[in-house]
Amino acid sequence: MENAHAYKNRHLRLGMVGGGKGALIGAVHRIAARLDDHFAIIAGALASDPARAQDSGTMIGLAPERIYDNYRTMAESEAARDDGIDAVAIVTPNHLHSEIAQAFLEKNIHVICDKPLTATLEQAKTLFKAAKKSKALFILTHNYTGYPLVRHARQMVANGELGSVRVIQAEYPQGWLHREADADNKQASWRGDPTRSGIGGCVSDIGTHALNLAQFITGLEIESLAADLHTFVPGRALDDNVHVLLRFKSGARGMLWASQVAPGAENNLGVRIYGEDGGLAWYQEEPNKLLWTRQDAAARVLTRAGAETGTDAARVTRIPPGHPEGYLEGFANIYVEAAAAIRAAKDGKPPPPNVVYPSLEDGMVGMAFIDACVRSSQNNAAWVTLDLPS
Repeated sequence: MENAHAYKNRHLRLGMVGGGKGALIGAVHRIAARLDDHFAIIAGALASDPARAQDSGTMIGLAPERIYDNYRTMAESEAARDDGIDAVAIVTPNHLHSEIAQAFLEKNIHVICDKPLTATLEQAKTLFKAAKKSKALFILTHNYTGYPLVRHARQMVANGELGSVRVIQAEYPQGWLHREADADNKQASWRGDPTRSGIGGCVSDIGTHALNLAQFITGLEIESLAADLHTFVPGRALDDNVHVLLRFKSGARGMLWASQVAPGAENNLGVRIYGEDGGLAWYQEEPNKLLWTRQDAAARVLTRAGAETGTDAARVTRIPPGHPEGYLEGFANIYVEAAAAIRAAKDGKPPPPNVVYPSLEDGMVGMAFIDACVRSSQNNAAWVTLDLPS
């Protein structure tokens, strides 16, 4: 057996389920996990087809005995090894998240799972119960929370620099699905399939990112919402455009728009937050700039690693100002936080106070949001509340 503190002198051992050849998000996770030298990827069940799983594992350099045909065998085998994985990254379509995560949580293997949490709220509730019984951590990769200026915006709100938050505008327009996708487009095919994506289409895939970003920065909780989900492309089974009105428990009001039928829009996730004393605006396509506005002063642009960014941004910044950091670095910051939390857990301690990552609870909010949006839209955009575990 490994010495109780030997892990401090080695990489954390990471396995992966899903993410084989041709899978975009699997490659992103592997880059993010390796970027800061906290993890080594040593095992995987990278595809449901055994031949493709073997081929994919060989391609990324896994030892033959650590390439698995299915995740259940992987969970059993890795848990039985003295040098078994410390954590698993789950990068499959949504409908598989719950059962895969449960298999590893039962073995007390830490889980790093792609968003959204599951395909349905019922699956999420089942996973929530299983995770609470496990000794393992659950980290959800809402990766945009890892951007330095998102962290700085959060710090500014927490410090009261905006005053009481009044208005939140979150949006996430894309255009890549504005027409019917080609049959061989793997990324589009599972997202448009209710059996794999779940009850939501656009609202699930990118709407949850917009919501999570707004809540991460402001810390506000939703009281109720009214949603209009629409499908513009003929024959598509799930929504491709979403408008949501939001009421927050604090009294703040918000609007959320997510669309995958906005031609010319690439990946323009953004959020604007206005309080009594000032406002902030941040856009993912220009992630190294944060606009800070006040009624009685000229607008100011804060830059990543610039003179006025605080400690929360600094601890997730790698390089000097003027050298852009973006998607991969933001994603990697989630893995940095995960590593710190996992190492603390191995010592029987909670994560350090400054370690922040999207949690199981955040995932539950996302699933309850999707469910509420669907219920509201089916009832002519009626106001509804979120169905969250008590």
